[in-house]
Amino acid sequence: MYALHQPASSILPSAQETGDELQADLLQGVSRTFALTIPQLPRRLSRVVSNAYLLCRIVDTIEDEVSLTADQKRRFCTGFIDVLEGGADAARFSDSLAALLSENTLEAEHRLVRHIPYVVRITRQFDTAQQDALTRCVKTMAEGMWKFQAQQLNAGLDDLQTLDRYCYYVAGCVGEMLTHLFCHYSPEIARNGRGLFARAAAFGQGLQMTNILKDIWDDLQRGVCWLPRDIFDRSGYDLSNLTPHHHDERFCAGLRQLVSIAHGYLREALTYTLLIPREETGIRHFCLWAIGMAVLTLQKIRHRPDFSDSRQVKISRRSVRATILTCKIGVRHDALLKMAFQAASIGI
Repeated sequence: MYALHQPASSILPSAQETGDELQADLLQGVSRTFALTIPQLPRRLSRVVSNAYLLCRIVDTIEDEVSLTADQKRRFCTGFIDVLEGGADAARFSDSLAALLSENTLEAEHRLVRHIPYVVRITRQFDTAQQDALTRCVKTMAEGMWKFQAQQLNAGLDDLQTLDRYCYYVAGCVGEMLTHLFCHYSPEIARNGRGLFARAAAFGQGLQMTNILKDIWDDLQRGVCWLPRDIFDRSGYDLSNLTPHHHDERFCAGLRQLVSIAHGYLREALTYTLLIPREETGIRHFCLWAIGMAVLTLQKIRHRPDFSDSRQVKISRRSVRATILTCKIGVRHDALLKMAFQAASIGI
């Protein structure tokens, strides 16, 4: 059981739990992966990217909350945009949302929602260009998410195009936001802005598709399926019959095709990363670690398309360490990074 709800205004972080340390602590609770990769960024970037991730995770918490109706989710998404864009009372918003979160929501997300006023306070410390990038991303994500919440999602999405649109709302726009932040940080990076922006959405979509494929059965438990029906219709499988613990080769064939499509997006993500100047090793590490872990996850799904639990296709700590070591060795060497990507991608 969770502790009784406390108003955000009554929660005062300790001196050790303010600013960067508060963000790091909240980030560790809601995403171990980003808690690992974001600190690789230069400090001026890591602070704003940490904040951006927490803002996006607040929207994600609203989307995933089973106790909220589609209309309530729409109102909370709109309310959060008002907090960021119009200066609405963050504490009042936090209290309203926190009071409705169920026990199905992770305790780390309960804590994040209670600390919304402090997260937003940090957001308002950034310069205008950074705040605009963050607010634009959150607005795109929030407006897109509640459009999908109004649909029946238990039997999959209509087609691959609809999946691409959903992935853009929840991740592609994040890739664009990061590109704005990277170009704002460095004039050298901005010189490659055209090529970066051309691939920014694909980067985010590749990571999101990988997560969708890994989390098929977790999502299905919530009554949601993000798989595109047209892909599985062509392989002869009806997604309305989707259940774990089956060995239907028609489903496996559709899943393998989606693995291949996601891999194509990750190839674009690698091209994106190689447009970052070699001297910016921190930004390259941030990108490369995510790409490497995603490719290895796709490999596990390809080898075991009949998995029935996300833990069965979760990459090991050893694989994570190997990915990090490979990236550290090759971070300044584009040819070596391409070879490593190809080696990790064999068979996909």
